[in-house]
Amino acid sequence: MKLVNFSLIVLVAITSQVAVSTELEKPNVLLLMVDDLNTWMLKKPGGYPGEVVAPNIKQLAASGVQFTRAYAASPKCSPSRTALLTGVAPWRSGHTDNGLIIKDNPLLAEAVSFPKLFEEAGYYMATSGKISHGYSDGVSWEKVWRHKRDPAPPGAPLNGFATAKSGKLTERDWGTTHLAESEMNDTLVADSAIEALKMEHDRPFFIACGLFHPHMPWYVPQKYFDLYPLDEIEIPPIKEDDLDDIPEPGLKLISGTYAEALQHDQYRKGVQAYLATTSYADAQIGRVLEALAKGPYSDNTIVVLMSDHGFHVGEKHHWQKGTLWEEATNSLLMFRVPGITKPNQVCERPVSLMDIYPTLTELAGLGLPAAVDGNSLVGLLSDVEAEHNHPVLSAYQEHVSVRTENYRLIRYGDGSIELYDRRKDPHEWINLSGNPECTSVREDLIKLLPDFEVPEYVRGKK
Repeated sequence: MKLVNFSLIVLVAITSQVAVSTELEKPNVLLLMVDDLNTWMLKKPGGYPGEVVAPNIKQLAASGVQFTRAYAASPKCSPSRTALLTGVAPWRSGHTDNGLIIKDNPLLAEAVSFPKLFEEAGYYMATSGKISHGYSDGVSWEKVWRHKRDPAPPGAPLNGFATAKSGKLTERDWGTTHLAESEMNDTLVADSAIEALKMEHDRPFFIACGLFHPHMPWYVPQKYFDLYPLDEIEIPPIKEDDLDDIPEPGLKLISGTYAEALQHDQYRKGVQAYLATTSYADAQIGRVLEALAKGPYSDNTIVVLMSDHGFHVGEKHHWQKGTLWEEATNSLLMFRVPGITKPNQVCERPVSLMDIYPTLTELAGLGLPAAVDGNSLVGLLSDVEAEHNHPVLSAYQEHVSVRTENYRLIRYGDGSIELYDRRKDPHEWINLSGNPECTSVREDLIKLLPDFEVPEYVRGKK
């Protein structure tokens, strides 16, 4: 389906309200990505039991279509973002972890990113913050604000244990920042996107805005911690013997941060810090959306918001991403498309973040390279209950999972299996892989998994 006579804004961290315009022939794109933002703010079985203060993201979700079952192609920054931008799945490229040299990968080196397609179509191109990770999208951006991390506060680690054996500070810290909010890099990232939105544009634009928070470390102003009084913090449901039925390769993916947080009486404070950092990111998204709403492009904009993957904060005794369970793979994804989406629409079909590439190119009327993985979501944008029978795959290191509407199956590199019935077990506490009553389901799901090779570098990597 080709849309004309309106501007498209793809917001991978948030969106604003949009209406059809007759001024421009091609849509604008505003891409907002949020790093490590999980789906705690979605009210669903198995999710966070408390309230997340994120009014701007929630308002965006209410203005269009929210996908509750959107999944990253990989639960790490580089493989997820690279697959999203190139349309090349990790199980095809072998790029299934951070730290790999992308320029040496022939499939990725030859791929055409979807931002590059917008540049070739004559768009004004601006980028701010963290969009790609280790991958060069090939775009000659006309306005750039690079991603960088804020410095650690004096006295870090503030949680008392975020140091390596060498004594070096690690990113696993949290507490109040020493910086004024106006000096924080994500605030400056939002400033740059706002500046681009306020420009007078005589051609369609593609503005990408990527926020680093709530990636660790969690250093934000005290006012965001104050939103979550410590004695009112809700703890995610955790089963003490949850790991008893997990195969050895799955156990190797679990970090020690959860156990350390418990040991240092920091678990509740860690949950508070993740929530506080989420609210800080939401505030920056709100500023960008407000600039869009007050500017001349508010009535001709399509907006999309996404997180690059999910994040565990204690669930399954893990703290971080880098697993193939629901918490690490489930991502935020929402669209508002003028003339197509209606407010307050919730889609429960399983979809992939790789679907963003073919969706945007279809909406903008751009040609789609033949090698692009993923499936257009345009049909679901107009009808959230439309058929979309595409099981969603995620790969990490030499492991792979498949998510359908009812089940999740994980196959580890050694062939061991986990199987969960999401209808009855939204926390993924009961591994059914050895249950004889589930044999046919298990075998049918295994048939959906690809065989793939990963570079030697990631074999056995923790």
